[in-house]
Amino acid sequence: MQEITCSGALFYSLDSQRFLFLHRTRGKHSNVWGIAGGNLEKLETAWQGAEREIREEIGEVDILKIIPLEKFVARDKGFAFHTYLCIIKKEFIPDLNPEHDGYAWVAYKKWPRPLHYGLKNTLQKKHNLSKIETVFHLGELLNK
Repeated sequence: MQEITCSGALFYSLDSQRFLFLHRTRGKHSNVWGIAGGNLEKLETAWQGAEREIREEIGEVDILKIIPLEKFVARDKGFAFHTYLCIIKKEFIPDLNPEHDGYAWVAYKKWPRPLHYGLKNTLQKKHNLSKIETVFHLGELLNK
């Protein structure tokens, strides 16, 4: 079985305490909200693939901190998705490529709908939410 490995980035703005979501228009997951991400190319690490996808889908972004949020692996081991939480100072207007027709900066747990089913699962897991909440607390300390 050929393994498919993907990665993506969920952006969090320290200034507004909101998250960036992208509305997808292409592919089998069209008309859902998700994050910048996609398939890895040959010899890319998970983070290198996420960086490339970020540049391709939303442009250059000044990332302060990268936190691995989750590595999902399908039961049959044929698919893996690495999700990163990328901390930035301020919200920005993404330079969307044709894969997306909109974006939204949203508050914690106010995720847009319909949310990509894989991302929805990631954002419902307690250990992932705990990591995100830790970032909130650290952000509050940094902004004092």
